[in-house]
Amino acid sequence: MCWAGRMMLGTFSILLVLVHAAAACDFGPFPYRATGIVCRMTKPAALLLNQETAQVIQAAFRNAKFPNITGERSMRLLGRVAYGLTNIQVNDLSIERSEVELKEDNTIHIAIKNVTAVFKGTLTYGYTGAWFLQLFHSVDFEIESSIDLQLSIRLTCQKDQVVPDASDCYLTFHKLTLHLQGDKQPGWLKQLFTDFISFTLKLVLKREVCKEINAVAQTLTNFILDLAANFVRDKDIIVDISLASDPVIKASYIESHHKGLVLYGNNSSVLSDSVFSPSLLTESRMLSFWFSEHSLSSLASAAFLDGRLVLNLTGEKLQELFEMEDTEVQRKAVQMIFQGTSYNDSVAKVWSLTQPQISLQTEGTVVRSLVAVEVSILPAGEAPLVALYMEKEIVVTIQATYAGKKLSLQPVDSSIEIKMFRCTADPSEEDSSIQSFLKNMILVAGIPEVTSSIGSALTSLLNSKRLDLFDIINPEIITKKGYVIVQLDFGFPSHLLLNFLEKSL
Repeated sequence: MCWAGRMMLGTFSILLVLVHAAAACDFGPFPYRATGIVCRMTKPAALLLNQETAQVIQAAFRNAKFPNITGERSMRLLGRVAYGLTNIQVNDLSIERSEVELKEDNTIHIAIKNVTAVFKGTLTYGYTGAWFLQLFHSVDFEIESSIDLQLSIRLTCQKDQVVPDASDCYLTFHKLTLHLQGDKQPGWLKQLFTDFISFTLKLVLKREVCKEINAVAQTLTNFILDLAANFVRDKDIIVDISLASDPVIKASYIESHHKGLVLYGNNSSVLSDSVFSPSLLTESRMLSFWFSEHSLSSLASAAFLDGRLVLNLTGEKLQELFEMEDTEVQRKAVQMIFQGTSYNDSVAKVWSLTQPQISLQTEGTVVRSLVAVEVSILPAGEAPLVALYMEKEIVVTIQATYAGKKLSLQPVDSSIEIKMFRCTADPSEEDSSIQSFLKNMILVAGIPEVTSSIGSALTSLLNSKRLDLFDIINPEIITKKGYVIVQLDFGFPSHLLLNFLEKSL
């Protein structure tokens, strides 16, 4: 499961969440540096996500609260001239292009090229002189601008959480043209005010726009961190994705190493070593995750302790299992077990008696567990009657795939050994045909049904965390001895960012 996957909104926040803390954090002695989860985002992903930067910058411009600009200047013959620009608003904002660069000094450089915007408002001016009484006039104005924006976002750590510092922000003005009352032609009034308003206006625009960009980055980061915290938590089961070591930022990718410890109740898994090597992850896919066997095994144990490894089958599902083949042996077994009772009046319960043992191998994920199966008949108005109870040790190798927004688990090899068997219709266990039929039924249909149900449950869980809103392209789930790798390309759901900006700003 992509525990770090869905932390993607805006260029700043995506990269920040993947790097959940910065080098300024104290990671403590070696035991706390053990890595259970690694996430790598490559340059193509950063370039794709950088396309969303335009939305963030536009929101920053629109949301900036431009103060009134006032000034005063002495003019020969006219005396002292005072002016004020009020009700400043931004219109017709557009961005030509943006570029992103990953730096190994723990910064993300973003260049926004040719931001064109029209600022509108009201200019009030007045002057007094030797030959004039004090006069004040108001005219509407437009300011056409063309600006380049340079951002260097540094990652810092405060209270064990990443904080983006976008204060390194520079605006370069290529054009700043003042128009008064819609008149596009130069005049003495326009020339008079353009000269000494321009410098003040540039300072104000830089201060307010850069301040708003920093604020938007902070807001987005807090939102994404909340999403991340929710994604790695389901009720009482929590995955600790805090950093295990300093992030690694290269020109071609950014990589973060997370603890990946599973917390359940008062229990926490302990990982003292890691088999991760940077060579295990590719630079050819946008996003790659490395999960240790320990992290996945700990999740399975937590699910067991939380009582989640239970499956009830009734009605059609039950009928499909017990009537997978139409033979004399099958009909005899069904008659002995159900005694003519309808499948709708029966229930089969399957659950794990012990914590599953997870082993990651090249062939797939090998799961070993002691499993109980109980078939009960539900007479109307009476207590349930246990018709069959058995315990069996199951070893199954599972391969996982993700396609069509659905996680599928496919058993490719399995074996069972019956440890206990009780059947009401055969208390002496003289009829071995029932056990033989049940063993075959479990291998052929029972295990695929259980793994399919687990896959559906995991899909529902992932979708409840909003994974289905993302366009995941050609995902691969590759199991190796001791670890599993998930690698994929993706398309960014722009509407998520737009909805967030509309609601939050």
